[in-house]
Amino acid sequence: MGILSNQFANVVEWEEFDDNLIFWKWTNREIKKGSRLIIRPGQDAIFLNQGKVEGVFQDDGDYDIESQIIPFLSTLKGFKFGFNSGMRAEVLFINTKEFTIKWGTKGPIMLQAPGLPGGMPIRANGTANVKVSDYATLIDKIAGVKQSYSIEDVKIRIITVLDQLLMKWISKEGKDMFNLQASAFDISKGIQEDLDMETSKDGISVTGFSINNFNYPEEIQQKITQAAAQSMVTDVNKYSQMTMVDAMADGKLQGGNSTMGNMAEMMMGASMASQMMGGMGMGMGQQQAPQQQYQQAPQQAAPQAAAPAGEAGAAPKFCPECGTPTGGAKFCPNCGTKLI
Repeated sequence: MGILSNQFANVVEWEEFDDNLIFWKWTNREIKKGSRLIIRPGQDAIFLNQGKVEGVFQDDGDYDIESQIIPFLSTLKGFKFGFNSGMRAEVLFINTKEFTIKWGTKGPIMLQAPGLPGGMPIRANGTANVKVSDYATLIDKIAGVKQSYSIEDVKIRIITVLDQLLMKWISKEGKDMFNLQASAFDISKGIQEDLDMETSKDGISVTGFSINNFNYPEEIQQKITQAAAQSMVTDVNKYSQMTMVDAMADGKLQGGNSTMGNMAEMMMGASMASQMMGGMGMGMGQQQAPQQQYQQAPQQAAPQAAAPAGEAGAAPKFCPECGTPTGGAKFCPNCGTKLI
């Protein structure tokens, strides 16, 4: 009796698990007495009877179906296994993880832009995150007629409406058509809300959406790069520095023996030294002025000191020995020379 019973026993589990599947259905088989249910981490098991949910089991483990599962089923809780008969039911295994979808526009999106009557073609790429959120809706719309459902199926669903959503939200949030990356966060947020409304009809939520890059036509991208470079180069000196840096890099890439690279290094060093001196207020003209003033001061004082004392008994204005102003004193306050 026990041997025959074991011959009918089977295991209900997600066979040949595929991590890219959102769900997989164990079906078209009869569950026998002694059967077991195996739920692995990251899986939920849903018992179905004639398309209706009998019970949802979310804790991973190995369960005896007769004693640990059937008592919790809605309409099958009183089911008793017979010797030659089993229970007809389907078990839907759900992958509970969050999936990441890499997306890209299938073709260029033509956006209205000033000066471009036909519009500007733009491509974009990024990622979207999705997961199952409503089991009842998923079963009603998809699992009722499908044996399995992959993340690739969801990606196709998203790509179908993504171009229209990009046009909608770029027009609404793209304040600078030539720098859409600056508005990427607001555009992504709007698209995520609209996508979530669309996929929730199938019981799947969009938990995240991001735009990695906007790609312009090559000639447009060159103009954008040129405009950015010109905005950085605000005067001739900065432009010369950038040119010399490029020449230096070119010389090093060619083995470090480029004549232009060597000349650029010399010019760069002289330019940097001149700018450093100017930044400290020590230009060549400013540096010489104090020295000239210091050297000329004694020369200007000496003739005055050598001049006649003038009226008898009056002290000279400057000491004839050291040139120090006397202030009318009889003796030099610096060297002590008698002045009268």
